[in-house]
Amino acid sequence: MGNSFNPDEMIARFRERATAVKKRNLPPVGGDERQMFIKQAEEDFRDFAMLADASATWEDEGILVLRIDLRPPSE
Repeated sequence: MGNSFNPDEMIARFRERATAVKKRNLPPVGGDERQMFIKQAEEDFRDFAMLADASATWEDEGILVLRIDLRPPSE
């Protein structure tokens, strides 16, 4: 992708998306639709937040590697 792609900017966009999901209003739906919306919001947040915590590196002149530490925080 060359010089036009900045992985740090991409990671920042995922951080913004994770924040937006947390602030997302629940539409006026009930029952099964409500549960599906909540489940999707939880999955969206998890996915966006994981990518927002990634560190990016370029390898072999064109391979973007996102490293995400999924280990529990040390106490």
